[in-house]
Amino acid sequence: MEIIQIVGLGLMATVLILVVKEQKPMFAFLLAAFTGLFIFLYVIGQIEAVIAVLEDLANRAGIPSIYLQTVLKIIGIAYIAEFGAQIVRDAGQESIASKIEFAGKVFILVMAIPIINVIVETVIGLLPSGGGGA
Repeated sequence: MEIIQIVGLGLMATVLILVVKEQKPMFAFLLAAFTGLFIFLYVIGQIEAVIAVLEDLANRAGIPSIYLQTVLKIIGIAYIAEFGAQIVRDAGQESIASKIEFAGKVFILVMAIPIINVIVETVIGLLPSGGGGA
C-alpha cells in the first residue's frame, strides 16, 4: 500500500505549504518542489520491474532492443517534461511550463522518427506492388 504513503506525504506537505505560504512563499515553493521530487524519484524506482517485463516481451517477440530503448526514452522524456512543467507551474510560471512541455514534445517527435520510418517501410513492404494487373 505504497500509494497510501505517497498520498499521506502529499497531504502533509500540502498542509505545511498552506501554513507556511503566508509567511514564507519561497519556502513553501521549495517544500512543494522537494515533495514532488521525492515522490517522482520514489515512483521511478518502481518502474524497473515494468522495464524488465517489457524487455522480456520484446526479446520473446524478436523486436530489436533499439526500438524498445527508443520507446522507453520517449516515455522518460514525457515524464520528465511533465514533472518539470508541473514544478514550474507551481511557481506560477505558466508560460515557462508551456515551453517545457513544447520542448518535450519536440524531443519526443525527434526520437520517434526512426520508429515511424520503420513502420512506414513495413507498411509499404506489405502493400502489393503496382503493376496495373487485374
